[in-house]
Amino acid sequence: MKINAGEIRVGMLLEHKNDLWQVLKTQHVKPGKGGAFAQVEMKSLNKNTKLNERFRSSETVEKVSLDEISYNYLYEDESNYFFMEPKSFEQIGIKKSLIGEKGKLLTENLEVSVSFYNDLPISIDLPNQVVCKIEITDAALKGQTVSSSYKPATLNNGLNIQVPPFIEAGDEVIIDTRNLEYIKKN
Repeated sequence: MKINAGEIRVGMLLEHKNDLWQVLKTQHVKPGKGGAFAQVEMKSLNKNTKLNERFRSSETVEKVSLDEISYNYLYEDESNYFFMEPKSFEQIGIKKSLIGEKGKLLTENLEVSVSFYNDLPISIDLPNQVVCKIEITDAALKGQTVSSSYKPATLNNGLNIQVPPFIEAGDEVIIDTRNLEYIKKN
């Protein structure tokens, strides 16, 4: 789908120079002399490289449309995470490098949304919140004010987060998957 350069937003996927690019930053500039343009920083999904590109406002770019399908997480091996489509029981494997840190939050039967482009999986979206168990945390120090102090904690999946002082090892907490922050005790 063609869009004007002025409509480019952060997070969009664009097809440019025979590659798929995810928009990281965009800035619309209207200089005193000359036409307005959009300065766009993009990251290649295939080559993992970055590109700064300048598009005139009159130019059009190809916005990629994705198919999103719900899958349930099954298991992992050395290089892939495996998911199953609940209606057809079709299984797919997605490279760990494509999923990154989010992979540590996957638990058995967790429902995720997988985005496909030309029948190739390119990203997954986790639910906004997941329940994790605290493996290790420091003891709270006396005299600290509750409002200002968070302490480090390690989750059972190996991720490190900051939690309030009343959280102890063994507690279950709810984590925001978008920024890996503590939300509340479960």
